[in-house]
Order: sequence, then structure tokens, then C-alpha cells
Amino acid sequence: MEYHERPASFRQARLNPFDRGEEGGPPGGKTHPQDELRPELFSESRSQSLDRAMNLGLAEDHFSRPVGSFVALDIEQLKMAIEECKRLILELPEHSERQKDTVVKLIHLRLKLQELKDPEEDEPNLRVLLEHRFSKEKSKSVKQTCDKCSTIIWGLIQTWYTCTGCYYRCHSKCLNLINKPCVRSKVSHQSEYELSICPEIGLDRQDYRCAECRTPVSLRGVPSEARQCDYTGQYYCSTCHWNDTAVIPARVLHNWEFEPRKVCRSSMRYLALMLPRPVLKLREVNPLLFNFVEELVEIRKLRQDILLMKPYFITCKEAMEARLLLQLHDRQHFVENNDMYSLQDLIDISSGRLSCSLTEIHTTFAKHIKLDCDRCQAKGFVCELCKEGDILFPFDSHTSVCHDCSAVFHRDCFYDNSTTCPKCARMTERKHDDPPYLKDT
Repeated sequence: MEYHERPASFRQARLNPFDRGEEGGPPGGKTHPQDELRPELFSESRSQSLDRAMNLGLAEDHFSRPVGSFVALDIEQLKMAIEECKRLILELPEHSERQKDTVVKLIHLRLKLQELKDPEEDEPNLRVLLEHRFSKEKSKSVKQTCDKCSTIIWGLIQTWYTCTGCYYRCHSKCLNLINKPCVRSKVSHQSEYELSICPEIGLDRQDYRCAECRTPVSLRGVPSEARQCDYTGQYYCSTCHWNDTAVIPARVLHNWEFEPRKVCRSSMRYLALMLPRPVLKLREVNPLLFNFVEELVEIRKLRQDILLMKPYFITCKEAMEARLLLQLHDRQHFVENNDMYSLQDLIDISSGRLSCSLTEIHTTFAKHIKLDCDRCQAKGFVCELCKEGDILFPFDSHTSVCHDCSAVFHRDCFYDNSTTCPKCARMTERKHDDPPYLKDT
């Protein structure tokens, strides 16, 4: 197709139809003042347009969603208004009222632009990914930080999710970028602590990379700062290690030290989920700890007494109706054994909170058995060695219990099984006197 150049007169008429003089102008060759296009009119029109755009963030509902073809137009206007705001902030006198008002406008405009770029689509309420169970959050006022991109989650205008298992938080747009499995699955399959104090292996063994995401790191901060986790002993980048702090189990068991140390994000979540789990057997890990920590000895005695009270409660109708054992619902292992501890137990022992609460529960249990319930009182013992004194119970501080038949005596009468237990002697004698056909049964 060939292009022919148009006459100059046509091009001139095309460019300015009102400036053609005698050839193409209005009758008489005169132009009206209102028909003249002055540069200041263009400047005024542009300024008014920018003012209208800058007022988009204040004159409208910031969080109403535009519909149809206006979305793209609004985005372009908002971008232009944001640039104009930034220019005005630099030009206006510093700390002036007008500059402050312009900053406020800029904030509103950016929020509006973010809403248009990342609108709340129909996101599912529950998503499962890498064993995470992400639940859509409804809170709009709490400011959170995305665990994936390390930026702020603006709940007012952004959709975000929290894992119901490990409490991992992220933007909806970051969900598909997650490569870290849920820590709760590790807790379920491997409920144990690292019991070595900060088992460092060195950056060279890590190939100078983050132990989790494999980002290059160094102690000099180039290209990324290497941060050590006191729990694993390994080094992490600033994205995987936010300088969170936690009590380290190994330092508690070996040094009885409860000062929080810096740990990576995954270790922090793991320690938080493991905190109430009774997985620490102190007698095996560090039995000498009971020789130096008096509070541990006191708690062990209270737990032993509670285990001795348990048979009374599970056979007492009143105790079952009153649900006395449920007073220990948050420490269920206290009614199952006396040698397993959780890290939370040790923290509460160190602070003194556990001693106070457990002593109060112990007093309530003992009162029911010895004073309030006739059926439980009837299951008490009389010292068969001296046959004197009040009714005895195995959890009394001045009693001793036979390990073979569980008979109860005064400690002064029967101490460390140095005296022959009368009940055991009767049972042995009865066994010898029984006919042969009864001995086989």
C-alpha cells in the first residue's frame, strides 16, 4: 500500500482548525477570545485533574471495589496522583501543615492502589499445603508479618492465612511460594528435644548457606547476614531467622538456665508446640539435678502423693461427679506418672508458679479424702504395729507404705521396710496353709 503525502493546507487544518486565517477560519477571518487555546488553560486543567485524582483517596470509600472498565482507569489516575504527591512533599516547606496533609493523602492513595491491585477475590476459607492447614483470617485490625516474604500484612486490604497447626502466617499471594512443611507434623512424628547445648557445626559444613532455604550467608553480612540458632546450632539467613528468643531445653536440663536465646523461626515454632508436651525424663537425662534444685524435690513429692490419691477418686462417686481430677487437665501427665516433665513444667517450677498451684490442688484432694467423703475415709489404714493414732493414708507425710502389699504404717514404726510387715506375714502364712489345689490357682 502506497502512502501519499497530504497537502500542507490539510495538515494545518488538521492540527489547528481555528487558526486558518482568511482561508479556513470563521466568517470574517476573526477568532473569538474563548476559542483561543492558551497554555495556562492547559496547565490549569492538568492541575485540576491531579487534584481530583489526589482526592480519590479522601472523597471516596477507600475500600469500595470499582467495577467494570473503570478499574484500569482508576489505577492509572492513582499512580499519577501518587507521583504528584511525592513531588509536592519534596517541594513543600518541611514540617508545614500542607506537607503533612499531602503525606496523609499519599498514604490513602497507596492504600487505594493496593486494594485495586490485590482485591479480595473469593478466596477459599481453608487450604492444605505441605501438611499446613491454612485458615483464612477475618481479623482486620491486627498487624502481622508474613513469614514468607517478611513484609507487613495489611489486614484491611489484604487476604491472609494462618496455619492452624504451627501458626505460620502469610499473604494469600505467598501461599503457592511456601516450601517449608508444617512443624506440627515433626512434633507428631518426632516428639523429642535436641539435648546438646548449641551443637554448632560451622558455616563451612553448611557450605556458607542458610540451613533452611540455602541462601548464601556469611558472618560479614555479605550477601546476607548469618544468624545462629542457639537450639540447632546452625546458621540461617535473616528471612529464616528473625532474632526471636526462646528457652532452650538443653540449657535447662544441664545448667538449670532459663534465659531466652535467639532461635530461628522454625525452631521457635517447634519449641512453642513442644512446650506443654511431657517428654523430659529428668532421672535419665540429669538425675543429679534433684540434689541441687530443692523445688524439684518438692514437686516430685506432691506428684507422688497425687498418684496415691488417684485410686480413691476413680472409685469414689462423689469425686467423679465433682471431677476433681480435671483440676489437672492442663497437666494430665501428673495423674499418670511422676517422672515425666514438660518444658513448661520446669519453667513454672523455676518461677514458683507450679509449686503454689500444685500445693493448692494437693490440699483440695486431701481434704476430700480425709474430711469430706465418708467412703474415702473408710479406705484409710490403722497402723498394725502400734495400733494407735488416727486413720492413716498413704500420702500423709508421717507414714510409710509397704512396697509389697501397700499397707500403711507410722514412719517411726515401719521405716524403710526394716520391720516385717504384719500384712505380708499373714498373706505368706495363709498361702502356706491353703490346700495344694488352691495354690495352683
